[in-house]
Amino acid sequence: MYRSGAVMAWNVFRFCTALRGLGSIMILLVLGVVGVSYYAVVLSIYGPAFTYGGLDSFIALAVLIMFHALLVMLLWSYFSVVLTDPGGVPPNYRPIVDEERGDVDRLNGSEFSQLTTPEPRVRYCRKCNHIKPPRCHHCSVCGRCVLKMDHHCVWVVNCVGALNYKYFLLFLFYTLLETSLVTLSLLPYFIVFFSDGEIAGSPSTLATTFLAFVLNLAFALSVFGFLIMHASLVSGNTTTIEAYEKKTSPKWRYDLGRKRNFEQVFGTVEKYWFIPAYSEEDLRRMPALQGLEYPSKPDLETEES
Repeated sequence: MYRSGAVMAWNVFRFCTALRGLGSIMILLVLGVVGVSYYAVVLSIYGPAFTYGGLDSFIALAVLIMFHALLVMLLWSYFSVVLTDPGGVPPNYRPIVDEERGDVDRLNGSEFSQLTTPEPRVRYCRKCNHIKPPRCHHCSVCGRCVLKMDHHCVWVVNCVGALNYKYFLLFLFYTLLETSLVTLSLLPYFIVFFSDGEIAGSPSTLATTFLAFVLNLAFALSVFGFLIMHASLVSGNTTTIEAYEKKTSPKWRYDLGRKRNFEQVFGTVEKYWFIPAYSEEDLRRMPALQGLEYPSKPDLETEES
């Protein structure tokens, strides 16, 4: 029995190590799909079509403008997720005490050091050996606790947490728009590919166009379902982990209504909603964006896992 448990632990460790090593490959894969799509849409089809004149030039110009605008937002959002720390537990973190409500600091004195099991409202990570803030979870891949952790994403080589969740959602959003645009713009050529009509271009160009269409269609369909799932999570102010862990009761202490739930992820300033950034005002007056404090319904005391 002990031997079986040891083998299981070893396999989990190897799995986490493999996920860390997979990261750079996934970034190259994302950039590869972008490169194939750029070659097919811009260099092979709509770039040359811009010089034809008439309606062809107008359609080509519209496609090229939308393609590049969405591509800029996609890459901006993507590398914001990759390069932004999702949020870690600050050194010497201590839970915030609300003295007006009669709360007490359970960590004062030597009593806490003698506790083998912390009290329900004080969550402790035995792997990191520190107190866990609300909605914080330990990531086995990163080897640390992440604030408001949603999941570890191999596509972005990073955890998705409090400080980069908005950027991740925008990455999904612009990926859906970009892949849908590429799919629709290449659809006529894909149809002709299987018809008896003649298609201009070398065999390598036709193969690249075919590959770009298939890849973008597959990504558009998969990202659409993923985005719908996360939109549902945002509307309920929960994460992927919390959706699996919380009680079956429909009451959730952090669900403050769709509008306020949305603002806790995207902020309150509308002009910042669709870019991977926050206004200084939101960062100053919304503690939830920092990942340590979350407003909740005062009449609900849901025990956190």
